[in-house]
Parts: sequence; C-alpha cells; structure tokens
Amino acid sequence: MYALPRCIQPVYAPILHPKYLNRTRVPSPCPSSGWTRSFHASQNLRIHQLAFDHHDNGGKATGSPIVILHGLFGSKKNNRSMSKALARDLSRPVYALDLRNHGNSPHDSTHNYTALAEDTEAFLQQHKLKDSTLIGHSMGAKTVMTMALRDPDCCSNIIAVDNAPVDAALASDFPRYVEGMRKVEEGRVKSQKEADAILEPYAKDLPVRQFLLTNLIRPSPSEPLKFRIPVRTLANALDDMADFPFTNPDERRFNKRALFVRGTKSHYVTDETLPIIGRFFPRFELVDVEAGHWVISENPESFRRGKPQRLL
Repeated sequence: MYALPRCIQPVYAPILHPKYLNRTRVPSPCPSSGWTRSFHASQNLRIHQLAFDHHDNGGKATGSPIVILHGLFGSKKNNRSMSKALARDLSRPVYALDLRNHGNSPHDSTHNYTALAEDTEAFLQQHKLKDSTLIGHSMGAKTVMTMALRDPDCCSNIIAVDNAPVDAALASDFPRYVEGMRKVEEGRVKSQKEADAILEPYAKDLPVRQFLLTNLIRPSPSEPLKFRIPVRTLANALDDMADFPFTNPDERRFNKRALFVRGTKSHYVTDETLPIIGRFFPRFELVDVEAGHWVISENPESFRRGKPQRLL
C-alpha cells in the first residue's frame, strides 16, 4: 500500500501553504499568561523523569537526535521497530519515550498537554539533545505541537501523526476502551485470554485489544493481572486529551518545518483543520497514509516511505 497523493508537492520537498496564512482569526483566543518557556516548570506541575529506549544502530548513528512519542494507552514499545529503522536508515540516534502515566514512567494525577510537554522538555535538557526532530502520534502529536509553540528553539522540526492543534472530541471508542479496561481489572483475570474475552465487547477489533492488553502486567506470580497504566487517571484526563493548550495562532507560531501525517481512514485531521494548522505552523506539509488512526503500526512501510528525507 502506498501513501495517497492528496498533497501535490512531493513528500521530499518542504512546502509552504500561503493560502492558509490569512484566514479569519480563531475565535475566543485565550490569554497566554500561563505559558512558560521550555525547560522551566510551571509552579503547579511536577516534572517527571521519563523512561526511554535509545536506538543508535550499534553506535553508528551519530546525527542529530530524533525523539518519538507514543499515543494514549501506548508506550515506547509501540515504536521500537520504527525507531530501529529510523536509526539505521538515517544514521540518527532515536529516543523512544514513555510519557507520564504510560509504560515505565511515573504516574501523576495531572495529565494534560502542558504537563506532558514539560516532562519532555526536561528530558531534552537532561540528555542535552539539540536540533532534535520531534515525532509524536495522537497524544504524542499534540505534545510535540505544544512544545514547538511553547518554545520554537526546543527542536529543529516536528512530525505530528494523526492529530491537529484544535479542541476536538476524542472518538467515542476511547471511553469504551477505558470502561473495558476497568472491567478487566474488576474481573481479577489470571490470563490474557480471560482479559481479551472481557474486553471484546468494548473493543471489537482484535488489533486494538492486543494493543490495549500490552499494558497488562502480573505484579507477582500469585496475583491477578492488572494494567500498569493508571486507568482511572487516564479516564479522568480524556477531556484534557481532546483539548489543545493554544487557541490563538496570532500569539504562538512555529515557523520551522512541520510535517503532518494523517490516516486516510481517520477523522482526526480533517480538511477543515488545515487552515488552523497553516496558521500555527505556516511551513507545514501534509502527507496521507492509507491507514486508520494508528498510522505507524497499521502501515509502517508507507510511513517510512512517506517521511520527507529533507525534513528528517
């Protein structure tokens, strides 16, 4: 399967979208007084050290770094194959992160894009990563967009996979997934098979259930399986995951290169969002990949072929 040619320019050329630059102002702009520059925590947030995997192709990857962020209910493991491929193909070190409340990273009752951005900004500072390419899928996409608008100097460019810088309700699937995961924990299951049977009414597609069930762990041999992610915390954060911290592109803008990749079967980046993307990210380029929302895992080869080499 190949990336669909919705954009006229070739994938490998940076593109400017001037027709999106002079649209009407986004309504109800919010004041930016709460914005803080990169690497400086706001007073109300606690910064967490994030778990990560480092891929450097056996020490041969020496270029500028790539940092890749997963989506909601995911982890760094979701991006392991792609991270290895990018490190090998581009000779650039790749850092695949676990965002807070996911994977092996710490849990916190606060889960919004400002918190996710500040954790990741601190990671860049701690590991002295400069001129990075930030890649994020879904929740990770809004996180890298938030970082780019908070402090454009924090990275060289961004790749946002299947999300847009707008307030938009999550698909109704996500609340069902949360309910299903709660039922699994209430069932005190002893096996993946039992968990899958309980989850099936809430997630009909087997690949989605398999994805969600990667979060199941057994705390000890005698205990039932449980999710390593804090299901209740993430359930309470679903509204925050639908929001975007910035509403006025006249106040915050990222004038470096930005690639937006969307799945052709997904609704998260509609044509109606393109003018807003163009105002926040005036040098953005759009690439479509034949896939649903989980673009990288559903169609990794098209994602790899569709990446702009001059951006990466």
